[in-house]
Amino acid sequence: MYRVKAVAEALDVSVNTIYRAIDSGALKALKIGNGKGAVRIPGSALNAYLGNCALGADEEAIA
Repeated sequence: MYRVKAVAEALDVSVNTIYRAIDSGALKALKIGNGKGAVRIPGSALNAYLGNCALGADEEAIA
């Protein structure tokens, strides 16, 4: 389980970019707790997201 900030730093993008990916459904995440809570990204969800990003980049290169 990864924190949003850790994922953003690892991918060299902003925290807002990660939250947009979560909000759009492109990146699956879990909300822990009540209210604002804490958001955690499972490793399997991150791997799937990165795989989809790579596929999208490949498709754009072909077009």
